[in-house]
Amino acid sequence: MNIKVIRTEDQYRAYLEEVQVLMAKAPALYTDDSERLEVLTVLLESYENEKFPVEPPDPIDAILFRMQEKGFKQADLVPYFGTSSRVSEILNRKRPLTVQMIRAISIGLGISADTLIGLSSPDVEQPKSDIDWGKFPVKEMTKRGWLQALSGQTKTSVEDIVRNFIFDSGLQFGAASFRRTLSGEATSPTTQYALYAWLARIIQRAREKKGRLGSFEQDKLSSHFLKELAQLSWSEKGPLLAIELLEKRGIAVIIEPHLKGTLLDGAALKDIDGTPIVALTLRFDRIDNFWFTLLHEVAHLWKHVGKEEAFLDNLSTESEDRREAEANRLAREAFIPRLVWKRCDAHIAPSKESIEELARELKIHPAIIVGRIRRELDNYSLFSDLVGQDEVRSLLTP
Repeated sequence: MNIKVIRTEDQYRAYLEEVQVLMAKAPALYTDDSERLEVLTVLLESYENEKFPVEPPDPIDAILFRMQEKGFKQADLVPYFGTSSRVSEILNRKRPLTVQMIRAISIGLGISADTLIGLSSPDVEQPKSDIDWGKFPVKEMTKRGWLQALSGQTKTSVEDIVRNFIFDSGLQFGAASFRRTLSGEATSPTTQYALYAWLARIIQRAREKKGRLGSFEQDKLSSHFLKELAQLSWSEKGPLLAIELLEKRGIAVIIEPHLKGTLLDGAALKDIDGTPIVALTLRFDRIDNFWFTLLHEVAHLWKHVGKEEAFLDNLSTESEDRREAEANRLAREAFIPRLVWKRCDAHIAPSKESIEELARELKIHPAIIVGRIRRELDNYSLFSDLVGQDEVRSLLTP
């Protein structure tokens, strides 16, 4: 049979290819090929277990994931843990799971006991979190009604309230950081906590819409769809029509002002169950800004967003990230194709008449053309009467 223990990567790959060939042949039992296939499989499994060990799942992560699947709040776990304070302590990794809890959770939530045993032993030192809960903008979050009134609360109580707020949104965190990666030009070390708080609020609000959303199909996102969306800007009620279309296609659209200190225009992400979300801050309450930000974020959903990453964008800043550049290009092309732009009078000799003529030709709002002119010329005083200042927020917010 001439089979040796796997000691090198090349040998591993050679055996892997041979296994694939043998499996394709589907050899009969007790033949030389079937016995060789069995031996090779054992050797490969042994090598993989040694070189690529699979870490056991964290029991708290498993519980949080199942809570998200079932739509449970922390109060729903009280029957398994005994008291609400004990639920909070366990989910915040301050108290280990007991045998009785493991048995109850395994039966009640359908989580394997082996998974729950993972790190639940009291003598296992739990890694300390490097997250500073005191850095969250608690006062502003409370003022906006995101958190319950905190007057008279101890520091520990406030920390638990903020933790629960983040947990409820599904923004789980590991030993030292949040599991959700933030990308985009709006992110910075000094704004990270405010951005996570805002993101948690976005996710919570998007979940309130899930029963009203249509079915999302990733392959329906395309340049044609972006063009369809762009041409809704031709209507006076275009922003409302765009939100209606996106939610019909299964994409939750949330309008939520940015938190102080964050230069945030919009975001694109997916909830833990895969529901796509587009969020806008209306930081610049202008028609041109609304439409470009919206298409930029939809382009991210089409091309870049996965379950573990959220794009948070400051579109006033030039970015060297190729994904941001691609989202910008896709949005620009949906509104004004490059070849059309290079040859049109609105680009060569911009005037109110040439802008309105191109808008009619492309069936888009003139503000979008003005926005492109102003950005390319780096002159934001041009055609100010055409950008639709203060016309979006009043249309979209009560």
